[in-house]
Amino acid sequence: MTNHKIVNREEWTDARNELLVREKEHTRQGDDLARQRRELPWVPVDKEYRFETDEGTRTLAELFDGRSQLLVYHFMFGPGYEAGCPTCSSMVDGLDGLLSHLHARDLTLLLISRAPLARLQAYKQRMGWRIPWVSSADTDFNFDFGASYPEEQVREQMPPEAELPPIARQNAAATGTDVPAYISEMFGASAFTLQDGAVYQTYWTTGRGVEFLMGYYPILDRTPKGRDEGHAFQTWIRRHDEYR
Repeated sequence: MTNHKIVNREEWTDARNELLVREKEHTRQGDDLARQRRELPWVPVDKEYRFETDEGTRTLAELFDGRSQLLVYHFMFGPGYEAGCPTCSSMVDGLDGLLSHLHARDLTLLLISRAPLARLQAYKQRMGWRIPWVSSADTDFNFDFGASYPEEQVREQMPPEAELPPIARQNAAATGTDVPAYISEMFGASAFTLQDGAVYQTYWTTGRGVEFLMGYYPILDRTPKGRDEGHAFQTWIRRHDEYR
C-alpha cells in the first residue's frame, strides 16, 4: 500500500496548476540565464593546439569543420585508462543522434580526451557512436582548459579514498585505473566560436553544470521515483552494453 498522498482529480488538478506556475517561472529564468551565457565576454585562444583525428592532425580551428561554433565535451578517458568513463559514456549515448540537428544550427559537437586515438576509436566502435572524437594526447589542451591535472599532484593532494563519493572508486575500477589516475581527468563542456580565423572561448562548465548533456535526468525528474539516487549518486549508471 502506498504511503504517498492520494487525492481526487479536482484536488490533483489544483496542485498541478500551482506547480505549473513555478515551472513556468523556472522556464523564464532558464531563458534569462541562456541570454546571460550568450552575453559572456569572449577570450582569445592564442595557443596552437594540434589534435589527432580520424582524418589526421588538426588544429582547434579546423575542428570546427566549417562551422562557426564548437562545443567540446571533455570525456574522461586518460592515457592510462583501459576504457572510457561509464558516466561520460551514458551522456554520449544521448548526444550521438543529435549531430544533424546541431549541424543545422551551425554547431559542431565533438569529444576530446587524452587517451591515444586508436584506443578512442576502438571504444567508439564498441559503443556504436558516430560522434567525432579526437585525442589531445600530445598537447596541453586538457590541462589549459581545466580538464586534466598532473597525476602526481592528484596523488599528493587528494583526500583519503574513503572520503570520496562511491562513484569515484566504482568508475576507477570500470576504467581499469586506480582512483588518483581516474580523477586526474575531469569532465566538462567548453564552447568556442571561430571568427575571421580566430578562435575564442565563450563558455565552460563542469560539475552539475553538465547535466544539460544528460538526457535521462530530466526524464527521470518527471517520474514518481525521480532520480532515486540518494547517497549512491550515479552509482547505478553503466555503459549501455553492461546493464542486465
